[in-house]
Amino acid sequence: MPHVFEYAVLRAVPRQERGEFVNVGVLVYCSALNFLGARVHVDERRVLALDPFLDVEVLRASLDHLGLSCDGAAKAGPVSRTSAGQRFRWLTAPRSTIIQTSPAHTGLTDDPEAELDRLLASLVLPPDH
Repeated sequence: MPHVFEYAVLRAVPRQERGEFVNVGVLVYCSALNFLGARVHVDERRVLALDPFLDVEVLRASLDHLGLSCDGAAKAGPVSRTSAGQRFRWLTAPRSTIIQTSPAHTGLTDDPEAELDRLLASLVLPPDH
C-alpha cells in the first residue's frame, strides 16, 4: 500500500541577489515509514557558470552537513535531537543561504529510497547523465 511522502528540491544559490539557482539535490520525507533522506549531485560546471568564484568545496560541505541532519547524526547539532518530521520542516524552512529548498511537494510511494533516486534523476541530474 503506498504511503504519502513529501519532497523538496535542494538548490545551490551562489549569488542570492541575482536569484539564480542550480538544482543540486532532493529531500524525501515519509512520516508513515519514519524516513528522511537526501540525495545530492553537484554539477560544478553549471554551478560555476552562475558564479565562477564560488567555493565548490564549501557547497559540498554544506550539503554533507545537510545529509547528517537528515540522518539525525549528533554532528549535525541540536537538530539531531528532533524527529524526522521536525528535521524535514527545519531543512525546508525558507532561508537566505547558499543552499535553499523548493516548496515541499507530495506524492505516494511504497519505497521512499527509490523515490530519492527517481527524483534525483528527473529533477537534478543533467538530461545526458
